[in-house]
Amino acid sequence: MNFPVAGEFLNKDHPHQNCITAAITAAEKLCQSRRQRLTAIRRRVLEIIWGGHKPIGAYLILEILQKERYAAPATVYRALDFLLEQGLVHKLTSLNAFVGCSQPGKPHDGQFLICDSCHVLVELNDNNLNAAIEGSAHSADFQILQQTIEILGRCSRCRQGEA
Repeated sequence: MNFPVAGEFLNKDHPHQNCITAAITAAEKLCQSRRQRLTAIRRRVLEIIWGGHKPIGAYLILEILQKERYAAPATVYRALDFLLEQGLVHKLTSLNAFVGCSQPGKPHDGQFLICDSCHVLVELNDNNLNAAIEGSAHSADFQILQQTIEILGRCSRCRQGEA
């Protein structure tokens, strides 16, 4: 697959179409292996989400779809639920938005660095961070059901005024 390297912000010349193609190819293979249907609407919602390495909200997805064809909010939410269940996207609760998963089919917790200026995001997947959180939870006799870490800051391009 041709996804960005975990933990690496992309430069402005990044060939993003490769990410979209890789995401759709991975989704097709994953759904086929699980005997799930990647319907046209699910595929299109995934393409919209992968349209940039930035979080996107359900209403903006709906707005884009409505320009192309009729779409109801329930249609978008059902597609998002499917994509979440299959591990093809992550939900960023603090932003109430979605982002494509760079490691679909591989169970993992979401860890994200999000630039508060340009909104570009990087998925980390740091096993040491997971281990530290799991160890602290275990010490507190706490069972983790789901974990998403969202860290807001500034990417180097925005700090240098390039974005």
